Amino acid sequence: MLTKEIATAIVRETSLRIDRNVNIMDINGVIIATMEPSRMDTIHEGAVEVLRSGRTLKIFQNESERWDGSQPGLNLPIIFREKIIGVIGITGNPEMMGDIGELVKMTTELMISQAFLATQLEWEQRMKEIIIEQLLDNNPQFHEIERGLSRLDFQLNAPFMTAIIQVSDKEIQKQPLIQKIEDSIGEKHVIAGFINLNQLLIALSDLNEEDAISKLESVYTLLKRQNWKFRMVYSLPFHELEQFHQSYLDCDLALRISDPKRDFVSFGQLEVKALVHQLDLDMARRFSHRVLKHFDASKAETLEFFFKSDLNIQKAADTLYLHRNTLIYRLNKITEETGYNPRKFDDALILQIALWIKGTAK
Repeated sequence: MLTKEIATAIVRETSLRIDRNVNIMDINGVIIATMEPSRMDTIHEGAVEVLRSGRTLKIFQNESERWDGSQPGLNLPIIFREKIIGVIGITGNPEMMGDIGELVKMTTELMISQAFLATQLEWEQRMKEIIIEQLLDNNPQFHEIERGLSRLDFQLNAPFMTAIIQVSDKEIQKQPLIQKIEDSIGEKHVIAGFINLNQLLIALSDLNEEDAISKLESVYTLLKRQNWKFRMVYSLPFHELEQFHQSYLDCDLALRISDPKRDFVSFGQLEVKALVHQLDLDMARRFSHRVLKHFDASKAETLEFFFKSDLNIQKAADTLYLHRNTLIYRLNKITEETGYNPRKFDDALILQIALWIKGTAK
C-alpha cells in the first residue's frame, strides 16, 4: 500500500507545511521518499529499529553515528489496518518538536487511508464496467459476469431496466456523477458506468417498472439541479440477462429518433416509431416518397404539430399561432396533394409513418 508515489506526495506535502525535511522508509527500512535526493534508496538504520520494536525512536545529535544512514530527529511507525507498513522520519532536534511528530504521523496515515480508498473505488468501478461490457455483448460470457458480481458482492435480480445518460458537458467529473446516481437509486439496485466518452449506462436490478421509473425520475431531477447538459432515456422492463444487449440498442435508437429538445425519454413511448426506423430503408423511402411526394417544410411542420395535438384542430392552431380556418385550409391542401386526410385516423397514421421515414432519410 505504501508506494513511492504515495510516499513522495506525503513528503512533499508535510515538508512544506512543517518546514522540515521528512523521509519515508518502506517495510525494509529503505528510504523511498525524501527531500534530499542523495539519500534515496539507502538504508535508514533508525527506521529498521522502529520496524523491529514497533515504537517511536528519537535520535539525538550525539547518537547519529550509532544509527547508520540516519540524522537527528523523530522516527515513527506508520500504521495501516493495525500493521506497520513503514516509517516516517522528521529531521531535527527531537526535544524541539513537541507534538509535530504525532501530527505528521496522523496526517500520513490519513493520506494513506484516503489513497487506499481511492484505489479501492477505482478497482470497484473498473469491475462494474467490465460487467457492463459483458452484459452489452451480443454473446455475453455469463460465468465472467457471475465472477465479477461475486467479487463485488452484488446480485443482479429480475426485473431489469436499462437507462442511458448522454452528457454533453465535458467538464463533468465521472466518478462523482456515478456516485450520485448510485446513492439516489440505492447501491443494491444499480450498476452504473461509462461505456464511451459521453454515454453512461445504468443497469437497474430488482425493481418493478413503477419503482424503476420513479428512481430514474429522481436521478433526472438531481442532475437537473446541477445545471448539467444531458439527455436521459430508459428501456422497457425485461427479465433475462441476455436482453441487456437489446435494451441498450433500444435506448440508443430512442436517443437518435426522439426530439433532441426532450431530455427525459421513454423507449416505450417511441416503440412504434422505432419499428418504422428499422424497416428496409429502400422500401421505406419509396413509401415515404409516394405518400409525401414534394412535401415542403411548412406542410411537414403543420402535420407534426397537428399530430402532437392529438388531431385537435384548435389545439394545433393555438400552438402554431394560426387562425383555426387557416389550419383547416392547410389540412385540406395536404389532403388534395397526397390523397390522405390527416383528420382521419387511418390516413393520419400513413402520413405520420411517412414523415418519420422522411426524417430518417435526412
